[in-house]
Amino acid sequence: MRGNARVRFWDRPCRARLPSPPPKVPDTFESATIPRAWTHDGRVARASLRVPPTNAVDIPRERVRNLRPVYLAGGGTLLVALLAFGVTRVKPAAPSVEESGVWIDTVRRGAMLRAVKGPGTLVPEHIRWITADTAGRVERIHLRPGAPVKADTLLLELSNPDVMLQSLEAERQVSSAEADLLALKSNLATDRLRQESSVAQLETDAADARRRAEADRKLHSKAMLSDIDTGLSSDRANDLQERLRLGKNQVQVIQKSLGERTRAVSDQLEKLRAVARFRKQLVDSMKVKAGDDGILQDLPLELGQWVTPGTLLAKVVQPGELKAELRIPETQARDVALGQKVEVDTRNGIVSGKVRRVNPAASQGTVLVEVELEGELPKGARPDLTVEGTIEIEKLPDVLYVGRPAGAQPESTVELYRLAPGSDTAQRTRVALGRSSVNTIEVKGGLSEGDRVVLSDMSAWDTSETVRLR
Repeated sequence: MRGNARVRFWDRPCRARLPSPPPKVPDTFESATIPRAWTHDGRVARASLRVPPTNAVDIPRERVRNLRPVYLAGGGTLLVALLAFGVTRVKPAAPSVEESGVWIDTVRRGAMLRAVKGPGTLVPEHIRWITADTAGRVERIHLRPGAPVKADTLLLELSNPDVMLQSLEAERQVSSAEADLLALKSNLATDRLRQESSVAQLETDAADARRRAEADRKLHSKAMLSDIDTGLSSDRANDLQERLRLGKNQVQVIQKSLGERTRAVSDQLEKLRAVARFRKQLVDSMKVKAGDDGILQDLPLELGQWVTPGTLLAKVVQPGELKAELRIPETQARDVALGQKVEVDTRNGIVSGKVRRVNPAASQGTVLVEVELEGELPKGARPDLTVEGTIEIEKLPDVLYVGRPAGAQPESTVELYRLAPGSDTAQRTRVALGRSSVNTIEVKGGLSEGDRVVLSDMSAWDTSETVRLR
């Protein structure tokens, strides 16, 4: 045995207990001194120690590294990466849609009738709104809605003591004014007669004075009368003549003032009479009458209810003369014009008509279109009946069109699912739309004649380019 030979310890537990590599073993095992570190509790781990033969030599060999686990781990990692990449590249399966739950239409070519549709109601041509002229309390209700009425039919009665008192006061003022007018006429007539009597007396005195003055002038010319007496008689005659002239003028003034004062008082009397008539009308208006022939459509009052001036008391209509008022969406009403044909569906029949008026302003997203109905109305047609009207806009002679998809707007672009020929799959396709109608719309591009497309709302499958119909 060589001097530098080493003892190998193949027992793993014993090797783990050694703090340092084993020392050199001497040639003579019996004479060797075993360190205490090689022992456990003072005993040599002889079972783990073997003395090599004297003629054997220990050859150290390098340990070969096993790379198989490394290769296996790398291959597994690469396989997982390839699988993940493949999964990301695989397209998801097309979702399934019940064919019975969607609307499928075929693209057609031909004449397309453009029309717009909107709900509405039947409205009487002539409506008489009866409102309160004065405040009052409802005392009696003679008729209820639905009853036929004439112009003088009494509908209800109101009461208001204040209105009646005001009417009586107005009549009293009229009577007082009439008495004043009669008194004024009497006084003016008396004054005129008195003045005329004075004028007549002045005429007599003036004539007598003229004769006496003429006689005195003759006597004075014969020197039978003095100058003083002649002058006195002449002055008296002139004075009476002037008084006569003034008296006649006063008669004319009295005659003129008689007419003016009489007219002024008469005008005042007429005003009082007008007030009395108005008060009387207010009293009469508390007995509410129909005012026109027709049907009592509405009377929203109850006994004892207090109404104010302007309150709606009743509504009388003529049921035989009706018109339709349609509410067309403002996005579709731009092409509506006067004179266009209209078909109104009353649920009991269809009656034709024409557009008579288009409201210039929109309200709550709709435009009011008034339709004049032509021909006999179907049975059951009555005011406030809900109807549906279709207005014909124009007729397009040769266009490509399809049913109107859900939410589609004219002159827009939408995405529709087009069915492949002979297959149950549908592919998303961009479609350019043109002019629209109630149930159809013009196709400008993206589809061909004979293509079948899904027109229902497919927003639930927006993320899928393809769907399958089952």
